[in-house]
Amino acid sequence: MNTFDTFHFAFRSLTAHRLRTILSASGIAIGIAAVVLLTSIGDGVQRFVLSEFTQFGTNIVNITPGKINTHGGSLGAIGSARLLTIEDAMALKQSRYAQYTNANVVGNAEIRAQGRSRRVTAYGQGPDFARAFNMQVEIGQFLPDDDPRNPRAYVVLGAKVRTELFGDTNPLGALLQVGGSRFRIIGVMASKGQVLGFDLDDTVFMPTTRALEVFNRQGMMEINFSYLPDAPIQAVVEDIQRILVARHGREDFTITPQKQMLSTLSTVLNVLKFAVAALGGISLLVGAVGMVTLMHIAVSERISEIGLLAALGATRARIGILFLLESIALSTIGGLAGLIIGTSIAWLLKLLVSSLPVNIPWDYVLGALCLSVLIGLAAGVVPAMRAAKLNPVDALRTE
Repeated sequence: MNTFDTFHFAFRSLTAHRLRTILSASGIAIGIAAVVLLTSIGDGVQRFVLSEFTQFGTNIVNITPGKINTHGGSLGAIGSARLLTIEDAMALKQSRYAQYTNANVVGNAEIRAQGRSRRVTAYGQGPDFARAFNMQVEIGQFLPDDDPRNPRAYVVLGAKVRTELFGDTNPLGALLQVGGSRFRIIGVMASKGQVLGFDLDDTVFMPTTRALEVFNRQGMMEINFSYLPDAPIQAVVEDIQRILVARHGREDFTITPQKQMLSTLSTVLNVLKFAVAALGGISLLVGAVGMVTLMHIAVSERISEIGLLAALGATRARIGILFLLESIALSTIGGLAGLIIGTSIAWLLKLLVSSLPVNIPWDYVLGALCLSVLIGLAAGVVPAMRAAKLNPVDALRTE
């Protein structure tokens, strides 16, 4: 029995028992399809979340009041020797790594214009905000480079606020009342949509110092430090610490590089993606158990056939190879079918549900396909050994 005859015999065995072949392969196919589909959704969610964070740039360090100690939890402004101030942001501009600095404060305020009013999220920002976070202005301009301690009462509208209050008319030059203060509109931001649940179009932007007056606050919520792209992050952090410690007398602030947050977030999302892949792997395991069962049944049904092969001169090794080839072929067919089904459903979901982030991670897909072949190999070992050990005479007597 040569190699060609061995493959031909294994193929004929699969086509002769079509129902058994379909049942064995379908268990593996469902498992592979589940792995592909779940990891596609998981990988799509991971890419979506990371893209939401990185669209504003990655060379940003966030500085917040309060020092996070070893017991966990931020002490915040209450535990600080000093609040973060406009002067702190101005001092950080002197860093040799500084590209942009931005002191910000956020609050909720009622705005009025043209006889209409609504509540929006109001941001107190510096003139570098738009450049630091890659924000675009549709008409007019962003906040001018005034003295941060005494800026003019200007405001920039989000795209949705402009539509709600002014419709299609040009709002530039109009007055907008924010809380108890009046501002002159000098620009409208390009539409940005929602980012991680925050509608950046339903906002207004005003100078930080003016926002502090509107919200009756004493200090900043955060200072954003945008550093030069080629600057080493550790040197950037140390320079920020040097400047602020010199002003505050001690380190009563927290420095969080955005790359550090992205690294932590990416690790969490990778764990979640692996978890959903493991859930799909359970289906694959169930299919493997079913395949082992059916292969054992196949050996029991074909004892006489095995005896005839042995009587015709087939060696035990050759008989074992026959059953191994069958199980590997079954798992490969099931794996390919599952791959086609899983990728088809994933692409269909991507087309029909545009809000659902779907991306096929081909490393997981190829890993699952290789695993299906290994399952076939493992599932066929014991039945193949059992078939090879049968006595030819005893096997022929079962006829």
